[in-house]
Amino acid sequence: MNMAVTHGLSLMPPAFAAGLSAWASGDGTSGSASYAGAANAGLVSGDADFGSCLELVKTSGTQRLRAMGVTPFQVGMYLRVTARVKVLSGAMPSVRVSCLPMGASGAISGLTQTATAQALSSYGEVVTIRAILGSGARPGVDLVWGTTPTGAHVGIEFTGANGATLRIENLVVEDVTSVFHRQMLALTDVMDYGAKGDGSTNDLAAFQAADAAALAAGRVLLIPEGVYALGGTLSLASAVRFEGRVSMAAGHRLALTRNFDIDTYTSAFGSEEEGLKRGLQAIFHFSDHVSFDLKGRSVGVTAPLMIAENAGLQGASYAQRRVLDNGQLAAVAGEAWAPVSVTSQAAYATSAPYTLTGVVNIANIEVGALVTGTGVARETYVRSKNVAAGTIELSLPPGSQGGTRTYGFTRFRYMLDFSGFGRLDRFEMADLEFLCGGHASAVMLPPSGITTRFQGCVFNRPRNRAITSIGTGCQGMMVDECQFLSDEQPLKVQDRNTVAFNVNANDVKIRDNRAVRFRHFGVLHGTGHLFVGNHWFQGDSETPGVRSAGLVLTGINVKTLVTGNYVDNSFIEMTNEREPEPDFNTQFSFGGLTVTGNIFTANNVVSAFCWLVVTPRGAGHYLHGLSITGNTFRTLNGAIARVEKVDTTWSDLDYSRFRNLTVHGNNFNGVTSAFQNPLTLRHAQNSEASVWTVASQGMLPFGGRARVVSGVVADGSVTQGAVTRYDLPATQSLQGADQASVTLRWPVNCKGAAYVTMRADSPT
Repeated sequence: MNMAVTHGLSLMPPAFAAGLSAWASGDGTSGSASYAGAANAGLVSGDADFGSCLELVKTSGTQRLRAMGVTPFQVGMYLRVTARVKVLSGAMPSVRVSCLPMGASGAISGLTQTATAQALSSYGEVVTIRAILGSGARPGVDLVWGTTPTGAHVGIEFTGANGATLRIENLVVEDVTSVFHRQMLALTDVMDYGAKGDGSTNDLAAFQAADAAALAAGRVLLIPEGVYALGGTLSLASAVRFEGRVSMAAGHRLALTRNFDIDTYTSAFGSEEEGLKRGLQAIFHFSDHVSFDLKGRSVGVTAPLMIAENAGLQGASYAQRRVLDNGQLAAVAGEAWAPVSVTSQAAYATSAPYTLTGVVNIANIEVGALVTGTGVARETYVRSKNVAAGTIELSLPPGSQGGTRTYGFTRFRYMLDFSGFGRLDRFEMADLEFLCGGHASAVMLPPSGITTRFQGCVFNRPRNRAITSIGTGCQGMMVDECQFLSDEQPLKVQDRNTVAFNVNANDVKIRDNRAVRFRHFGVLHGTGHLFVGNHWFQGDSETPGVRSAGLVLTGINVKTLVTGNYVDNSFIEMTNEREPEPDFNTQFSFGGLTVTGNIFTANNVVSAFCWLVVTPRGAGHYLHGLSITGNTFRTLNGAIARVEKVDTTWSDLDYSRFRNLTVHGNNFNGVTSAFQNPLTLRHAQNSEASVWTVASQGMLPFGGRARVVSGVVADGSVTQGAVTRYDLPATQSLQGADQASVTLRWPVNCKGAAYVTMRADSPT
């Protein structure tokens, strides 16, 4: 098959025997002198080599022989013109194929018309000359005509000395498109539209023209071997196949709208990492696709991918849903991943809790750096900086210690770093493995944004952090069915420093994840969080061992649900370590937390370990709205004293103000003292007395006081001697040195048993 056949084209010029009026000594166009009746031309009918042929005497410096008729030519076509000649006598000339390109308005100037000449050297020797004319500058194409010509006057010409007598066989024109062009495979080739592929010529226009043609014909666009320089942004609407590659400036973008995946971008740029960068660049600028598919590939990443800078969106806002999915990003070891640490002096005032002022050496402090120092709350980051003003905006208040002092600023390196955006909403990562390998951290979120989502991802051995929020870009974040595997698994708990994720804003959903041996699974501020169906394990091989907090909740009233989780060798901590003014004033206090239906386990731990810890940093705080129900608490290889405690390192709670505590239906194994609120105990008074003292036995939650008696029910008869008494006792709460007992005061001395219900809180 060829284009002549598929398009019904007649290519062959007429035979000489059909009449020499069809052959010109000029350029072949209308008005050219023909060889009909010419003194130097005639027909020969019985040549031993050629049969019927033309005999011609060379009388001009350039003796042309051109067909007067036009051979059709189309974009993508390649024609081979063949002639056989011999010299009978006279001076030896040279011969070459010579064709005139024609367009809709006549002859086209500026295009090559002649092929390389071949010298004739022997009388009677048959010499075959050939030349190929076609659209693209391919190897073997002699006359490159591009996309404008629609036809050609084909022929040959003789140069050199005059006087030779020559014989010429009928010219042959053949369609050799199949040798150069992939049309039979439904391909449109960019070289047919003028692309050079030499690495320097701007092939942008050729790509655009070829893409339009491929789209119109329903074909695949072919980019053959070569390096194609593209001098601007390009969007290809047709399907594309790369055998060569493209080069373009970092600010120019390539959108492969029909092949938007890592394989095609890798082929386009000759590198998986560059293909990843270019695909992520394109996804923010073109509406044809919302997701970039890694096709299950593992892509080596040698340095942090600064997503906003790569896309030309530094400081910009972007709110369209975009997805990166289905593959692995593997950090390649190198210095590009090394954290950068700066020590600097700065001033902090609790009246401006999000700002550091007078920051020394601020130019060297990077946005996104972790802030450390005496009294600085966990997971505090640099959100932005103003070098001229010497100020730093923080992700959250760092605590209550004001004044001027020295801080540490450490910038971790992340495989995907979104910190350059002003705001980014609805970006999703699905079915990705971040193979950090202990070299890199995984993802830094933008400083602002909503509903970032991680679905089915694996964070494998992050060097410092898996997911970091430096502002409010974590608002509404969803983390579902992910695995977090620490790089610090061999270390003792107290020697670990890695954190799976942190949160500074509200309404985060953490569901069905698994985390292994981080210092903390999550450090969270804000409210409205859901933790459902997760398993986080933070143990080690030490016996007995200390444990760290799995969840650290740094908002005092968190409005958070923790349900159906497996809390394994770690604890949940509520703290107000971020409060600029940590003493209670008029705000909410610790509460808003529901812990229900979870499994808590610990093995080989110190006896002082507890699963639920409240750590107040200022005076006057209390528990207000806390529900702990339907959980199972179990230890292995040793018992612990309690499930819960107040860490009084900095301050204690105000036990007289506890409100709305619901603690019931929990199971305890290997725990010395269970807890409950309301707490119902059976008191047996074996000797007659008018005052019965009922101790809470340490079973009120968080060291609570026996503030309220909400019920007294006699168990059997209450008697005075042989007389059964039907009196009701008066009750007194807050009895004993620890205020953890109540008394029942009867009108007479009596004995018996009663169920007494007491509370550590006011129920209203």
